[in-house]
Amino acid sequence: MRKNRLHEIAVERQIMMTVANRLREIYLKNKELFTAKRILLIMLGTAIGSFGITNIHQRVDITEGGVLGLVLLLNHWTGLSPSVLSPLLDLLCYALAFRLLGWDFIKVSAVSTVSLAAFFRLWEQFPPVLPDLSAYPLPAAVLGGMFVGIACGLILRQGGSSGGDDALALAISKLTRCRIARAYLATDLSVLLFSLSYIPLGRIAYSLVTVTVSSLLIDFVHNAGRSPAHTRSAASEEEPAEACGAAENTEAPESPERAPEEASEC
Repeated sequence: MRKNRLHEIAVERQIMMTVANRLREIYLKNKELFTAKRILLIMLGTAIGSFGITNIHQRVDITEGGVLGLVLLLNHWTGLSPSVLSPLLDLLCYALAFRLLGWDFIKVSAVSTVSLAAFFRLWEQFPPVLPDLSAYPLPAAVLGGMFVGIACGLILRQGGSSGGDDALALAISKLTRCRIARAYLATDLSVLLFSLSYIPLGRIAYSLVTVTVSSLLIDFVHNAGRSPAHTRSAASEEEPAEACGAAENTEAPESPERAPEEASEC
């Protein structure tokens, strides 16, 4: 009896040591990937982006392209919270192109996906903070684009994506053999077209202003403070492809844009 008990204890210790060693390996492997600075900046980006969507886009009836625009569209017609729609759509997009995305990109993007959903949920608990800009659609479009552009630029700079746009564009690019930039454009225009089901044509025009402003700011924040040589190096060695439906196309390793480079033009 005592012998059996000692054997069980030895087995338990061996299992615990195996688990501890495995956890240590995972920690060491991801220690540089998930630094405190990277996680905080991703959280800052998702906080800014979700704040702008909640306080401007949803109240003024302007939209974005890509997955963020799809979140707003489905939120209007289903009543489901963006905190639920955002991670569901991201997961669907990642599943479509899972084999083409690098693991590091998936891991960092998972952090931004969870953080974005959490901040959507947080802002929903409070009344609107900003004044209602419905009567001033142009300033609202510019301000909304600034929130989204800064947010997505910060997240992209950290090697992740705040939406499944990258995966969705990659899947389209592989299926149709279009260049990735055209796949991004196709998703943006498709979402804007479907958004006509609840947004008047005039507001869609302002949404184009929002998409343009956000795209320019994504590129600016992503490359701010970097030399041209560093920007080219980062694009080819570290950071993932463009996020949040921006129209610009930035290449990166383990990014959705690596695979479609050989795709022929549509």
